[in-house]
Amino acid sequence: MTGKGLVHIYTGEGKGKTTSAIGLAIRAKGRGKKILFAQFFKEKDSPGELAVLEQLGISTIVFDTIKSPFFNPEINRDHLKAEVIKALRQIQKLFSEEHPDLVILDEFICLVSERVLTEDEAVAFIADRPEHIEIVLTGRGATERIINLADYVTNMQNIKHPFDKGISARTGIEI
Repeated sequence: MTGKGLVHIYTGEGKGKTTSAIGLAIRAKGRGKKILFAQFFKEKDSPGELAVLEQLGISTIVFDTIKSPFFNPEINRDHLKAEVIKALRQIQKLFSEEHPDLVILDEFICLVSERVLTEDEAVAFIADRPEHIEIVLTGRGATERIINLADYVTNMQNIKHPFDKGISARTGIEI
């Protein structure tokens, strides 16, 4: 992408944050852009979209050792923090090795909302990226400070969801 890369946020309680980010990745790939798609708090074999993204030539990485403390309350937070710092360093290395135009950090916002990263650390990481990189951050609980850093902010609002009726996530639709 030419010029200064902007910051996108997809946040909120509703469904569609990752799906929206993937749509943007496909659009950018269709225009010849180089994309890096990284996921936190997800299992490597879980998301069905990864195989398709890889078939499209989109570089993907899943940090499956980084588990959500919300869903894994027994997790050692010091170890988790060390894994996140290691992952962020790896992403920074990929900035210079792969020279992506668009970087999607799926569930990055949850690293802050679940208190794995401090807001200062998250803001520093976002601000420290190469200037040309367009960056997309997804996850629930975007803070006001991170929102103020962004150029695009979309809040996905949950109005109605099958989970409210006891219907679990379905393969190919939600996962």
